[in-house]
Amino acid sequence: MENKKGTVQCINDEILEKLSLKNRYKFLNNNLTSILKPKYFNFLRESQRFYLKFEKKHNINHTEDLYEWIPEIGKQGLITRVNNFEELGLSYEPYGITAEFMRIIATDFFDPQLVMGMGTSVLAANPLILHHENIEERLQALKDLVTGEKIGCLCITEPERGSDAVHMLTTCKENEDGSYIVNGQKIYQTNGSKADLAILYAVSEQNNGNTMAQFLVDASWEGWNVERINIPWTPRVHVGKETFTNLRIPPEYVLGKPGLGREYLFEGLNLERLGVVLVNVAEAWNAISHATIFANMRKQFDKEILKYQGVGFPLAEMWAKTMTLTLATLHICQIIDEKMEQTGILPKSFNLAMFALASQLKSQSAKLSERVCYGCANLMAGAGLCDNTLMSDLLGISRIHQVGAGTSQMQDYIMSLGLRQLFKML
Repeated sequence: MENKKGTVQCINDEILEKLSLKNRYKFLNNNLTSILKPKYFNFLRESQRFYLKFEKKHNINHTEDLYEWIPEIGKQGLITRVNNFEELGLSYEPYGITAEFMRIIATDFFDPQLVMGMGTSVLAANPLILHHENIEERLQALKDLVTGEKIGCLCITEPERGSDAVHMLTTCKENEDGSYIVNGQKIYQTNGSKADLAILYAVSEQNNGNTMAQFLVDASWEGWNVERINIPWTPRVHVGKETFTNLRIPPEYVLGKPGLGREYLFEGLNLERLGVVLVNVAEAWNAISHATIFANMRKQFDKEILKYQGVGFPLAEMWAKTMTLTLATLHICQIIDEKMEQTGILPKSFNLAMFALASQLKSQSAKLSERVCYGCANLMAGAGLCDNTLMSDLLGISRIHQVGAGTSQMQDYIMSLGLRQLFKML
């Protein structure tokens, strides 16, 4: 049965059994089989088989410490599929943004909070992919993150700056030996209080983004202090507030000296927002799979509730919107993969053009995911709100994603700037 989390069973045995991970995967696959290339569909199925075995092996009830799962998942190559990591001796296949999409969908159906935790380790790995310079310490950190041996976090947001990622107060000062001393605070870092490694941004002159630097940090170093923040919507995900007191960064851990940090920050922003888009789509499908199975089995007045227009029609509309968003997301993923195959990196001009597009997709997918997750829970009534299924997780995370990786208001601001820029090109 799918009565994983709750000590009080609210949904009958027959429906809970039908809501199993295996059946929800079947529902998803029947929707995607006609729009995916065989290699991606096969990878999706392969990832699903792993999680089905993992669920059975560990008798998962989704109250566990999800961070304890990550090393085993990493051995399967399911932390990230953005790159093949040949330089690390891993050689993942398939890889790229489309493969990453498949990995995220399979993982989200298994445990949405797990996706949030693992996703931030991926964000910490991305700068190391671009700036490891074949330095041993950086390569080892990269391998530890992508194989799940260590947990990563990304330290950008500050208590007094919020969405203003440029005008930082956290400072860095260079020593004669090329090391740096960092002082300041960061907040709302996913994985912060569980992290082994962090990507940290600081400025040599407060409020001057042109002096920003990028560092790799080992959380065991003296001067790194972290407190866990309680986020009720995601009780199993650790979110941190970090205080840096004379934190020394050795030279080999300096990814970008002051003046390079701002460029390095924005070069990864599009992929970060696109990653949130992939999660939003996955959450919507997860919610629809729950609601569709439930609505086809739950009877009211001796008739399956799907047959009532008040249930069937809104569910059908959410299904259509989710499929439309899926097609748009797949299209962008495939364009990015083609660019990467041709050049090995995203061309700077293309990355700049993606800036507004990433905001458009992030904004609209976050809104759709929140509406679909709530709409599906609403159609399931009490069964959608209790903790017998993963719907409560989906309700919480879908709200967070309107804030994380740039609030909805910030995305609107970026899009309005894009419209201004297009006007100037006339």
